[in-house]
Amino acid sequence: MDTTASLVIRTQNKYRSLATKVAYKKGEIICQIPTESLYNKPNTYTVQIGREQHVEVKELASMNHSCDPSTFLDTTRMLVFAARDLAPGDELTFFYPSTEWEMSSPFICLCGASNCIHVVAGARFLPLSTLEHHFLNHHIRELMIDLLNNTEQHLMKLERERKFDVISQNNPPIA
Repeated sequence: MDTTASLVIRTQNKYRSLATKVAYKKGEIICQIPTESLYNKPNTYTVQIGREQHVEVKELASMNHSCDPSTFLDTTRMLVFAARDLAPGDELTFFYPSTEWEMSSPFICLCGASNCIHVVAGARFLPLSTLEHHFLNHHIRELMIDLLNNTEQHLMKLERERKFDVISQNNPPIA
């Protein structure tokens, strides 16, 4: 499965995009995600594939974000799938928070979709009500569960401290 054979990078007004040369049906594999270069921090040419693991994606780095994406990246199987039927010339986009917990370079989204998130900074900064409508990779789901568990523990700690303060105020120490 060659990553570049069915894809073309387009440049317009200094902006790059990735398009397909061939048609794909929803759910079809478009290409593999390259795995040659691994990093422990994100950059503009990587996709997050684990909690602290990022891979340089070569030509796929030209895929733009969309809140109504044409593809999804499955970082468990390291494959790109068509999220809907695609015709030759269609732009390939994906929902960046589906792979990215925290973006190295957040930006304002101009996709124009009715479900636009407006600021693309990573899954960490989006409500579950937004994320539940998108394909999310395993590491993003794990990190979200950790965040929820940590929030619950923090709230329980705050409640214990509040109760202690109330008890302390009602029972001042004996001098």
